[in-house]
Amino acid sequence: MPLAMNREVFITCAITGSGSSQDRSPHVPRSPKQIADSAIDAAKAGAAIVHCHVRDPETGRPRRDVQLYREVTERIRAADVDVVLNLTAGMGGDMVFGSPENPLPLNEKATDMGGATNRVEHVRQCLPEICTLDCGTMNFAEADYVMTNTPGMLRAMGGMMTALGVKPEIEAFDTGHLWFAKQLVEEKVLDPDALVQLCMGVPWGAPDDLNTFMAMVNNVPSGWTWSAFSIGRNQMAYAAAAVLAGGNVRVGLEDNLWLDKGVLATNAQLVERAVSIVSNMGARVIGPDEVRKKLNLTKRAPL
Repeated sequence: MPLAMNREVFITCAITGSGSSQDRSPHVPRSPKQIADSAIDAAKAGAAIVHCHVRDPETGRPRRDVQLYREVTERIRAADVDVVLNLTAGMGGDMVFGSPENPLPLNEKATDMGGATNRVEHVRQCLPEICTLDCGTMNFAEADYVMTNTPGMLRAMGGMMTALGVKPEIEAFDTGHLWFAKQLVEEKVLDPDALVQLCMGVPWGAPDDLNTFMAMVNNVPSGWTWSAFSIGRNQMAYAAAAVLAGGNVRVGLEDNLWLDKGVLATNAQLVERAVSIVSNMGARVIGPDEVRKKLNLTKRAPL
């Protein structure tokens, strides 16, 4: 891929994620109202897209409850600011094994495995413009936890998303995930104008050094639209790197809790920092209407 700086950049804000960050910052939203309010604030700060998970309102633990997704969707759709909605479909592929000597049976309390239809049901009901498709299986951070997305599962989920008219955002955590995503396009499971998020620095996927990042970028087909992020302290550095390499930007509390050393961030503050970086690089931050035209998205009300 020939590299050229992107001069018209959209920013995605990943609002809350599914990690165990709920007790590390008071700004991580838990309830549907908190998640929607934080998404709306991020949109007002300049995010064209908000990427949402849902959590148990009491404990903050990740959930797959369709009614929680519906409430988040309805609150965001009713807001006085426009934004493109991106709902996760990554939940339901969590496999946690037993000890190294006794991996089976699985840890039933921590394991959450759902079928393709079940994992996409909230997307069917809420009809966001975008939903995520984690395009591979990998060891994921915690010991003995495997994020599980088999080829058959990805073909089934990707086909459902395409049939619903919801654009899959391919989440690629390593180059092999991009390889399989290209296969899904070749098989016409996904449309050729694919959207991809390069996920850098997530243990144990692609590390966030620049050599690996450029390997990821160079594996994105020229007709695709892409964004990138890194977690933790490199989040803002990757906002600049993504723009310079021709892509778009993702920030948010899913990936990083800090604004500065010792200063906990809000989603809106992270978006404001990203807007400043993009603007100071000489690029223009584009809004939700332009993103919909660029990505051929349709805004719809929930069923």
